[in-house]
Amino acid sequence: MREITIDDLAPALEKGATLVDVREVNEYREGHIPGAVNIPMGRLTSRLDELDRSRPVYVVCASGNRSSAMTDVLTSAGFDAVNVAGGTAAWTRAGRPTER
Repeated sequence: MREITIDDLAPALEKGATLVDVREVNEYREGHIPGAVNIPMGRLTSRLDELDRSRPVYVVCASGNRSSAMTDVLTSAGFDAVNVAGGTAAWTRAGRPTER
């Protein structure tokens, strides 16, 4: 499984990378990385058609556990999926902006 840090994610987002937040809707609403699309992990497999298979898909959750599992799901489905280590918690601890 491919994995990056939040420091590597930031420049990818500036270039228009796809970021999927697999947390539940209420968690996402409490604060998420700007530009992240919320697809809760329980709905991910039924919404694969919403993602572009020709580009890397970065996957994030609160800490990296759920996103790690969903990165494996996406990879198995033929996506170039990348887990974001540390998740939104690491993003927030680093003082990076979040949206509500």
